[in-house]
Amino acid sequence: MARSRIWMALSAAIFGLGSTLGTTPLHAQTAAPQGDRTSDKATELEGIVVLGSRRYDRSSETETPVPVDVLPMGKAAEQGASFDLAQTLEYAAPSFISGRQTGADNADSVDSAALRGLGSDQTLVLVNGKRLHSSALVNLFGARNRGNTGADLNTIPMLAIDNVEILRDGAAAQYGSDAIAGVINIALKRKLGCEAVVGYGQYTRGDGENYLGSGYCGFAVGNQGVIALTGEYLDRGRSNRATAADPLRIIGDTAVKNGTFYANGDIPFGDSAHFYFNAGIQNRDASSAAFARGGIGSDDIPSRNSAAMYPGGFVPFIDPYIQDRHASAGIWWNWNDWRVDASQTFGYNKLNDTIRHTLNASIANYDLEHGGTGISPDHFYAGGFSFSQATTNLDFSRFFDGFMQGANVAFGGEFRRENYQIFAGEPGSYIDMDGPGGGNAGSQGFPGFQPGDATDKSRNSWAVYGDVEIDWTDRFMTDQAVRHERYSDFGSTTIGKLAGAFRVTDQFLLRGSFSTGFRAPSLQQRYFSSTFTDFVSGQPVDVVLAPNGGTIARAAGIPDLKEEKSRNATLGFTWKPTDALSVTLDGYRIDIDDRIVLSGRFDTSDPDIGAILEQLGVGEAQFFVNSVDTRTQGLDLTISHAMDLGDGRLESFLGFNRSITEVKRVHTPASLVGREDSLLGERDRLFIENGAPHSKAVLGFDYTFGAWETDLKVIYFGPMTLGTFSGPPVPNARYASKTSADVSLTYNFNANAKLTIGGQNIFDQFPTRQDPDETDNGFIYDAVQFGLNGASWFARFAYKF
Repeated sequence: MARSRIWMALSAAIFGLGSTLGTTPLHAQTAAPQGDRTSDKATELEGIVVLGSRRYDRSSETETPVPVDVLPMGKAAEQGASFDLAQTLEYAAPSFISGRQTGADNADSVDSAALRGLGSDQTLVLVNGKRLHSSALVNLFGARNRGNTGADLNTIPMLAIDNVEILRDGAAAQYGSDAIAGVINIALKRKLGCEAVVGYGQYTRGDGENYLGSGYCGFAVGNQGVIALTGEYLDRGRSNRATAADPLRIIGDTAVKNGTFYANGDIPFGDSAHFYFNAGIQNRDASSAAFARGGIGSDDIPSRNSAAMYPGGFVPFIDPYIQDRHASAGIWWNWNDWRVDASQTFGYNKLNDTIRHTLNASIANYDLEHGGTGISPDHFYAGGFSFSQATTNLDFSRFFDGFMQGANVAFGGEFRRENYQIFAGEPGSYIDMDGPGGGNAGSQGFPGFQPGDATDKSRNSWAVYGDVEIDWTDRFMTDQAVRHERYSDFGSTTIGKLAGAFRVTDQFLLRGSFSTGFRAPSLQQRYFSSTFTDFVSGQPVDVVLAPNGGTIARAAGIPDLKEEKSRNATLGFTWKPTDALSVTLDGYRIDIDDRIVLSGRFDTSDPDIGAILEQLGVGEAQFFVNSVDTRTQGLDLTISHAMDLGDGRLESFLGFNRSITEVKRVHTPASLVGREDSLLGERDRLFIENGAPHSKAVLGFDYTFGAWETDLKVIYFGPMTLGTFSGPPVPNARYASKTSADVSLTYNFNANAKLTIGGQNIFDQFPTRQDPDETDNGFIYDAVQFGLNGASWFARFAYKF
C-alpha cells in the first residue's frame, strides 16, 4: 500500500512536469566552463564533458555516446543541507549510493561511495581527470560495501569543486582498473575572487550538531593563469538513538572533525603549453562507539570487563586519526598538431586507531588474580594501516578533420606503484595476559593489530591504451578503445570498448556501448589481517580475518586472489523535444565473473582449520575470495524541465535508478565442497544482492522569484531484504520502501550574500524496525536507506568578496 502511494506521488509529479511544458525554443544543456557561475543552478544532467572521451576540442554541439551526469556544486556548497560531498551526491544522483554506517568500527568514519548498486571498489574516482587514491580502510561491517575499499570523497571540500561528472558506463578500457560500474570525476574550481560559507545544523532531537567553516580564493597569476586555494573546517557531533531498553548503548553518527586544505592551479607559459597542479591535505579526528559491555551480574565479567573498572558496564570508543594527502602535477602542450599531456599523481591515506574508555580484560584479571584490584590501562594505541599510490601518465591526442566527418586518435601509457602497510599496536592492545579461560585478550571494542598482522607490501602495474573516435556522418559517431594492463602480482589483461551514437532526429539521440573490463584485487584485500570482536545474535565472538595466501587461508583451501572480469552493455536515448525539456533513458547490464567478496565464517568445527582457530583463541575466521559471478541489470531515467512561472522561474528534475544484482554462480574450491554455507551463506549473499535498495528516485523543484529561492526535494528509497544471524527458520530482515523530503528557503541580500535555512528528512523517516539480535549493528534500526537519525535542520550563510 505504501509503495502504491509513493508511485502515485511520483507519477503525479511527472504528470505535473509534463503539464507545464511551454513552447520555448530548443536548446542543449551544457556544462559551463570551470569558474562560470551560470552553472550553479538546479542539477544539470547529460552535460557536454570530456569524461568518457579523449577528445579535447569538443564543441557545444557534441554529445557523449555514453550517459554522463554533470552536477554543478556551487549551489550545493552554498545552500545545501549536507555539509560533505558523499551525502550531497547521495541525495542528488539516483545511481549514486553512499551509506553512512554506524556500529561498523572504522567504517563509521569513512563514507563509502558506489554506483549502480555495486561495490565502491568497482567505481573509479578521478580528480581533474587523474586517478584518486583509495582509502586504506577495508569495510568489514555495515549493511553495504562489505569487503570493499574505495576512494573517500569527503577528503575534498565542496567549496573547492566546480562540478562532479558521473559516467554511468563501464570504462575500464579507457581508465583502467576499478571502472566497472562507472567513473566519478571531480572537477576542481578555478575562478577568480573569494567566497566563504559558514553552516550549522543538528538533528531535531538535539544532538549531532554540525559546524562548517569554508573559504575559497582564486588569484590571477602569470599569463592569465589562476591559483585557487580552499580551506575548510568541519565539526560533526555525535548522535545517539539508543533506547531505554539498552541504556549503555551509543548508536548514531560518529563524531568527526576535519581540517582540509586544497590548492588547484593552471598556469599557461609560451603560446601553447600549460602547467597545472592540484594538491590536498586533510587531517581527520573521529570517534565511534563500539558495542556496550555489561557490568556486574553480566557474563562480561571477567571475560570482557572488570568490576573494579566499570561496575555498571561501559562503551569503548574507537578513535581513528586519518591523514589523507593528494597531489597531481603535469604539463600539456601542442606538438605537431598533437596534444601531449604528461603528469604525475601521488596519493596517501593512513589511519591510526586509539581505543579509549576500554580495558584489556586479560590484564585486569591477571592483576586481580595476583592480589591487585583488577585494573588495566583504559586506553591503547591499537595500530593502523596505510595505502599509497603513485601514478605516471603520458597521453597523446589529435583530431583529424580529413577523415569522414572527423576522427580523434588518442593513445598513451600509465605506470602505477602501490604500497599497503599494517602497523602493530602497543602490546597491551593485543596480548593475552592471563591465558585461556580468563579475561579476553586485547583492547575491548577493537583489539590491536599484532606483530604477526604487520605487513609492508608493494606492487606495480603498467598499461598502454588506444582510443579512436570517428564521426562517420554528421549524425553517426563511434568510439573504439583497447587497453592492455599488466600487474606485477597476478598477471595481465587486455580489454576493449565500443560505443556509438546516432542522431535519429535533431531532438532524438540513440546511444549504446559494449565493453569488457576488469578490477585488480586491491592490496588491502590481499593482505589485510586482523583479529576483532563481532556480536553474533547479541553475543560477542572473536573473529580472525586471515590474509589471502597466509597459513590459515591455505589450510582452509582458499585460492590466491585474481582479477575480476566484467562485461558491460548499455543502450539508451536522449530526447529534447523543446528548449525547456530534456529526457534520458538508459538500460544496462553488468556481468562480473570471479567477483571478490568477503567470505562467510568458518568456525572451530571446521575439519581443516578448527584446531588452528582454537590455538589462536578465536571462534571464527573469514577470508577474501573470488567466489561469485554476479549479474546487475537496471535502468536510469532523468527528466529535467525549466519554465517561467508567475514572477519567477521553476526548475524541476526527476531522476530514477532501478538496479538488481543477482549471484548467478558460486565458485567452490574442491577442498571446500560441502561447506558452501561457510564460503557464502544466505546472509552473505544478501549483502551482495541487497546492500543497496534496488530502486532510488529523486524529485526536485527549485523556484526562484526576486531575492527569494525555495527548494523542495523528494527522495525515495526502495525496499531491501537482508539476512539474519540465525537464518532459517528466522525470516530475513525486510525493510519497507521509504520516502522523505528536504526543503530550504534562501534569501539573497544582494549579489554577494545569501542566507539559507532548511530541513532534511522532514518527515522523520526511519528504516523498518528489526530484532536487534539479528541486525548487523545490534540495534532496532540498521544503517540503511536514510540511516537511523531522523529529521534535522540547518542554516548556511554564503558571502562573495
